[in-house]
Amino acid sequence: MRLENSWNEVLKEELNLPFFKDLQTFLEEEKRHFHIYPPEDLIFNAFTHTPYDKVKVVIVGQDPYHGPGQAHGLAFSVLPGVKIPPSLKNIYKELIEDVKILPPKMGSLTSWADQGVLLLNATLTVRDGEPKSHYGRGWERFTDKVIEKLADRKDPLVFLLWGKSAQEKVERVLVTGDPGHLILIAAHPSPFSAKNFLGCKHFSKTNEQLIAWGKSPINWQVP
Repeated sequence: MRLENSWNEVLKEELNLPFFKDLQTFLEEEKRHFHIYPPEDLIFNAFTHTPYDKVKVVIVGQDPYHGPGQAHGLAFSVLPGVKIPPSLKNIYKELIEDVKILPPKMGSLTSWADQGVLLLNATLTVRDGEPKSHYGRGWERFTDKVIEKLADRKDPLVFLLWGKSAQEKVERVLVTGDPGHLILIAAHPSPFSAKNFLGCKHFSKTNEQLIAWGKSPINWQVP
């Protein structure tokens, strides 16, 4: 596992703490007995596509997709050619209604990541077929530090918090309404709560704020 250079510099103290070394040991042991997602070279994919100083928007997910060939290190995103998951279908529904994108044909959100949208899962790995199987092993502490380092930036960000777990995670670091950052809250886009997600208009609100800050808006269109 190799972290992108700017993130490696920002998080170097965290990467040398005992908990992170314990996490690496745990993952090595898991790989001996189970299939782990995403592949090792994609665990830090979100950071590779979105360097620290390029982040404009943060979307917080839970843990990676736990089926074969789905997860590639970006929250809510799947590799091209993979069936679009239900939560992402609802995200697309909101995008089509909110910012009038064309219906996407694939589930890869790499184009967002390349524009400064950090697609961060709270837990960066998972065991095949077992959601939340790598919770409580150290990833949450690591990703809390990621959010803390972003919150400390003087350059303001937009945080999109969908669902209770994302809201609670960020609220441990950021107080909602924290001066300088825009924090937008909605239900999780899963089919169980989508009725309270649809209509949130987070994508247009994000771009309005980015423009107000003098930043370029996100092109939300997915190829």
